[in-house]
Amino acid sequence: MSYTAEAFQNEYLATGASEVNAIVTITSTGGEGGRRTAGATEIIIVDASGSMQAEGRIGAARQAAKAAVECIDDGVNFAIIAGVSTAQQLFPDPGQLAVASPQTRADAARAIDRLQANGGTAMGAWLLLAAQLFAQRPGDIKHAILLTDGDNGERAGYLETVLDQIKEQFVCDCRGVGANWKVAELRKIADRMLGTVDIVAKPTELTASFQQMITAAMGKTSADVQLKVITPVTSKIRFVKQVEPQVADLTGKRVEDGRAGRYPLGSWGQESRDYHLCFDVTPGNVGDNMMAGRVQILEGDTVLATVLVKATWTEDTALSTKINRQVAHYTGQAELAEVIQEGLTAHKAGDDRTATIKFGRAAQLARASGNTATEELLSKVVEIEDAVTGTVRLKRRVAAEDEMALDTRSTKTVRVGRGQ
Repeated sequence: MSYTAEAFQNEYLATGASEVNAIVTITSTGGEGGRRTAGATEIIIVDASGSMQAEGRIGAARQAAKAAVECIDDGVNFAIIAGVSTAQQLFPDPGQLAVASPQTRADAARAIDRLQANGGTAMGAWLLLAAQLFAQRPGDIKHAILLTDGDNGERAGYLETVLDQIKEQFVCDCRGVGANWKVAELRKIADRMLGTVDIVAKPTELTASFQQMITAAMGKTSADVQLKVITPVTSKIRFVKQVEPQVADLTGKRVEDGRAGRYPLGSWGQESRDYHLCFDVTPGNVGDNMMAGRVQILEGDTVLATVLVKATWTEDTALSTKINRQVAHYTGQAELAEVIQEGLTAHKAGDDRTATIKFGRAAQLARASGNTATEELLSKVVEIEDAVTGTVRLKRRVAAEDEMALDTRSTKTVRVGRGQ
């Protein structure tokens, strides 16, 4: 893989100013035809609790799991876990991984056909078994799918303990089918495991969702990409956030490395992502310039790309007040995700006034940034009378699935210029 990094910022600061913001765009291209630089392991976790019998969910889950297995490339290690009150390995034999081939895919399909819905929900146990299987393949590109339709039934705090133990060891994309699961619960897993969370409103949509996730996973070619931020003594990093394709705060994932910090970016294929970095620097004199931070992209300890974030102090207000388009855009996208969450929280608490204000601001930000997908999701929860001014009215009746879709997809962003 070949990587490039580019910083977008206004490096000019007014006298006394100490905050530096930059959007860093990281792009990876194929190299060697996009072949993997590491092996790959895929684990599919299917909720088989009793509630999955409803609305044909278990049958749809079986079909989706079989379709997902068909998307796994030859030579990739894989396993299927049936999630009940414990974690039960459905295929291959317990403690083993299969190597994808026409034969093992057929064997896996027959095992999946035996999947029955009968039991409870124990996501911590499911994830722990997946981690134990992944541990057999150090250095692999590791990806899991977790499907559920309900709340976790384990004792309080157990899931959090497991996540503390296995955090970032593999990427886990979480999907909830129906409307009886908790978005916050799956988001917690996805955030800790560098994955995504989304709703699959109808069981019939599961197959397409699983195929999309596996296909994306098969496109990953680098296992463990990291962002390293090196700061001089006059600078300190305030936060690091992924802002495209979705908002994800990486600040708390920092691993200290001398005067630097490393932030996990997960596995990569041919793609591009944007990150917002904010620095606090010691103010300089007019004309002074400094490096706020050196940003490196790493795989292991190999530096793949480097870019500098700079600061220059000036008395020229035309320079210091110029707003960088990328920084402004993603600041708005982060605010959009935040106000949607605040609006949903207020609505659930019965505070309609606050919910209306927050959703109105969300409509305004979505329209201004060209985020039509989020605006459409909002329109299913509120009547948007004027998006430009943020004038909205709460709908009297809102389908639970529509509210959950707004919740799960509120962090998805658009790049500058898209849809504008």
